[in-house]
Amino acid sequence: MSDPILVWGGGAIGGTMAAYWARAGLDVLIVDIEAEHVKACRTEGLKITGPVEAFDVTVPATVPDQLDGEFSRIVLAVKAQHTSRAVQTLAPHLAETGCVVSAQNGLNERVISGVIGEERTVGAFVNFGADWHLPGEILFGNRGAVVIGELDGKRRQRTDDIYQLMQVFEPNAVLTDNIWGYLWGKLAYGAMLFATALNNDSMADNFADSLRAPVWIGLGREVMGLAHKRGVRPVGFNGFDPNAYAPQASVDESARSIAELAAFNRQSAKTHSGIWRDLAIRKRKTEIDEQIGVLSMLAREVHMDVPLIDCLVELIHGIESGHREISPDTFSILLQRCG
Repeated sequence: MSDPILVWGGGAIGGTMAAYWARAGLDVLIVDIEAEHVKACRTEGLKITGPVEAFDVTVPATVPDQLDGEFSRIVLAVKAQHTSRAVQTLAPHLAETGCVVSAQNGLNERVISGVIGEERTVGAFVNFGADWHLPGEILFGNRGAVVIGELDGKRRQRTDDIYQLMQVFEPNAVLTDNIWGYLWGKLAYGAMLFATALNNDSMADNFADSLRAPVWIGLGREVMGLAHKRGVRPVGFNGFDPNAYAPQASVDESARSIAELAAFNRQSAKTHSGIWRDLAIRKRKTEIDEQIGVLSMLAREVHMDVPLIDCLVELIHGIESGHREISPDTFSILLQRCG
């Protein structure tokens, strides 16, 4: 394809992928609302730091209102709460036969397809660790699963093209006919990561503490139970085993998965979740409503109670509003709800 790969959102996820594509000689254009980040990317260069690889690469970049042209491949990498507005803004720049690939956390494909249609939406799952540190600087903390799949499970020429593109960034990328299974698996793991942000311990230390296991098991069971009720077949990745959170799973099965999650996060230079960084460092709202809060609505549709998810959402809201602190006491409220 002759037109550039348009990466809408040049932060931790989008910026890391764009840097790899640009370094490989692919035509890439970043769109980002942070003018200083845009300037740095296209002048001094986008700097990737961390243990995976460290390099600088100049990447063409622009702010949204200065973008011209149409693009056949748009990789959307904004925070979940900005999805709807971003898709409405980028829609005039999407070629008639083009597609948007959701490189985000959550079920954003539902939102994207609601604006531009399912036939122009491609699902993606990413689990690598990265943090936006400064304009023009991103920490690439560790590699993780990268998966591409069509919403209807069918394979098309564009599916293969995007899959090959993802392999430039992640050689072990996966092409699947069950992208929803991966996305729902990430929702369960994501709920756990939101819970780790209730205290100041690292993700690995949270998972390694056996006394906190009821939280991970309880949240995992609620999300996996909801997935099954909605006819989704969850898929595992990077230590997360959906079967370990089934109602019939043994304590040993659950403990084994949690230990693998601790080990996966222990080897990353990214010690805390992006959720924790939003709350503790950047002092801004998280993706809690769009990622986890939406599960409460989906649960009501199938007449299912999700008390731990509801409690987690309430606690994160409390921290966002300043009514609660990031502390062991806040985490203990969720732990106590586990019974």
